[in-house]
Amino acid sequence: MNQNSSSRFTPILLALCLVAGILIGTFYANHFSGNRLNIINTNSNKVNDLLRIIDDQYVDTVNMTELVEQAMPRILAELDPHSGYIRAKDAEASVESLKGSFSGIGVSFTKQNDTARIISVIKGGPSEKVGLLAGDRIVNVDGKDITAKEITAEDCMKLMKGKKGTKVKLGIQRMGEKKPLYYTITRGDIPVHSIEATYMLTPETGYVKIKSFSETTYPELLVALAELNQKGFKNLVIDLRENTGGIMQTAIQMANIFLPKNRLILYTEGRKFPREEYKSDGRGAFPNLPLTVLVNEGSASASEIFAGAIQDNDRGTIIGRRTYGKGLVQQPIEFRDGSMIRLTIARYYTPSGRCIQKPYEKGHGEEYENDLIERYERGEFFSQDSIKQSGPQFKTRLGRTVYGSGGIMPDIFVPEDTSDVTSYYKEALISGLIYQYAFNFADSHRQELNELETNEELVRYLDRQNIVGKFADFAQHRGLRRRNLMLYKSRKLFRKSLYASIINNVKETEQFYEFINSDDAVVERAIKVLEEGKAFPEAPQKAPSEKFIGKAMASCDTIAFPSFDYAYG
Repeated sequence: MNQNSSSRFTPILLALCLVAGILIGTFYANHFSGNRLNIINTNSNKVNDLLRIIDDQYVDTVNMTELVEQAMPRILAELDPHSGYIRAKDAEASVESLKGSFSGIGVSFTKQNDTARIISVIKGGPSEKVGLLAGDRIVNVDGKDITAKEITAEDCMKLMKGKKGTKVKLGIQRMGEKKPLYYTITRGDIPVHSIEATYMLTPETGYVKIKSFSETTYPELLVALAELNQKGFKNLVIDLRENTGGIMQTAIQMANIFLPKNRLILYTEGRKFPREEYKSDGRGAFPNLPLTVLVNEGSASASEIFAGAIQDNDRGTIIGRRTYGKGLVQQPIEFRDGSMIRLTIARYYTPSGRCIQKPYEKGHGEEYENDLIERYERGEFFSQDSIKQSGPQFKTRLGRTVYGSGGIMPDIFVPEDTSDVTSYYKEALISGLIYQYAFNFADSHRQELNELETNEELVRYLDRQNIVGKFADFAQHRGLRRRNLMLYKSRKLFRKSLYASIINNVKETEQFYEFINSDDAVVERAIKVLEEGKAFPEAPQKAPSEKFIGKAMASCDTIAFPSFDYAYG
């Protein structure tokens, strides 16, 4: 009986001894054998193992979440310059411009010194409905004082944005009112228009300024073309300068409007993504409309897809300066915590077969970002002869030579004019003093300026105010020494920058573009090409030494305007 009982318990005792042995062995292996892992892992698991070891054994307590957040962008930076990581708190803002809307109160504002000042109130938005006005100062949001200097425009924007249908209470200081006014605003969907201006440059030439390629850009363009069609346009200028791109599919849809049936727009190809072609379907409304496209070094990605499709199909004339050179396709991939990566999955190729991605070295993102500075220093912005086209050659449908690897070279090069630029002007521009003065002037003369409807009336009014001279006094009081000789030499530039900024503060964006385009050499060149009936490129003459299409203009009066530091709520 006792012998049978012992026999029954023997397997159980052996199992318990085996488990105890494994546990003791694991303990000693971890603590006395150099912390080697028991299992040889693949390289892809090393990162997880490393993080686990740090969390388990590092000498100090480590915030593992923050460590991962810091590691993610560094890992992706080793792939290419355009793969990237976006934290959860920034992910929503990163896609707003692509979606074409956001949820907020519907104002644009700037933080001047310690005060958030409303630049404009979006028509039909929640703020207009409750009575907010341009020029109002926002002094608190939901009882929180936002007038402290350490509170940034971004901080204010986050307080004002929120989910659709939620409420926010603003304290407003209005000129002429002794006490703050309080408004409770219900947040709503605020459209973010990617087309900033649509108007007639001449009685026959329409103009469309596109700042990005979002989900709403294609329908916006259809509306703009319908508007121009009602005005009898026969030619078109599409301005993509400083357009950094956006959604690839939007660029394809837009190119389709202007191309005959079955024309290749682009194709994509990657290691895990076989070649996929995108062709025009023949249902575009304007396959024969004379067309010019304006580009510069700030035109990238989807802008280059559109310009490349037009150029390679010999459908229109590209005018301006060499584009940025981004030919990589990113796919957004979201994590459960709301963060996301944009991973490069393919390259895109224009119809001639060229990839216009400029060269880069993995892990050297800073050098890549400095490329435009290097172009400037080489003189590319000022002389076509300074541009080195070292990429492979390709042919358009008519046999014109185009180049890959390094952006899109325009058919007609128009240099930037720096003849009137002085160090005094550059310092005034870079310091932001021009925009500060323009805002202050617009704010204190808002009623008179609003009564002037046309740019001609505005210019005559501003000419009587001695704006340039008053600005020099304003800047001197803020540390920028007045230099009369340089002020005289750069007077036209000062005048244009100040007037443009004032107009932008009190009028619609379209009126701002009408003003700055009035003597823009690139726009003038486009009008000339269209009026001479030369928008459609011709087959090249047989000249073996021919390297570029088009001639450089001797000079121009273009002026670079940095993006305005306005936030939205």
